[in-house]
Amino acid sequence: MTENILSLSRRTKETSIRLALRGEPGCPVKIDTGVPFFDHMLTAAAFHGGFGLEIEARGDLEVDYHHLVEDTGLVLGEAFHQLLETRGAVARFGHSVIPMDDALGEAVVDVAERPYLVLEADFPQDRCGSFPMELVREFFLAFTNRARINLHLLCRHGGNSHHMAEALFKAFGRALGAAYAPRPGGRDGMSTKGDL
Repeated sequence: MTENILSLSRRTKETSIRLALRGEPGCPVKIDTGVPFFDHMLTAAAFHGGFGLEIEARGDLEVDYHHLVEDTGLVLGEAFHQLLETRGAVARFGHSVIPMDDALGEAVVDVAERPYLVLEADFPQDRCGSFPMELVREFFLAFTNRARINLHLLCRHGGNSHHMAEALFKAFGRALGAAYAPRPGGRDGMSTKGDL
């Protein structure tokens, strides 16, 4: 790990994940989880969030995608928590609303050290390709808990599950990019309490 690159890994009997996060724009985005739809969503989030992200993940996909998706969320969330520790002070709040054809996704982030997830999305199709849409919640829940953030994700409307998920992931990425932007001063300037 260098000042600009956070490298993390997680290995269990179910998954093996290696991740590199670069918290600035213009860095490569390379995602390979073995689940094409999940790769597509993570790539969209990183690209539109303006951060470099490389993930190589393998898991027991023959059992279920759940372990891989959840563990990827855990490792990525931990990387963002370490990004906060590295930067010291960040903008804290981020907000984005993104359209994707019929769908409109909104994401609001508070880097508050108090994890809480609200996800409102009524996906009309229960799968995108082979990806079960209930795993969208599992990913964001794992991410939120490890990143220790407050995350609200709302799909205001939509009739296509792919478009709805993509709007949410893009909005999520942009809101993260705004919330984790470095700010001058110390963490005592991030809260009226004097610290998070």
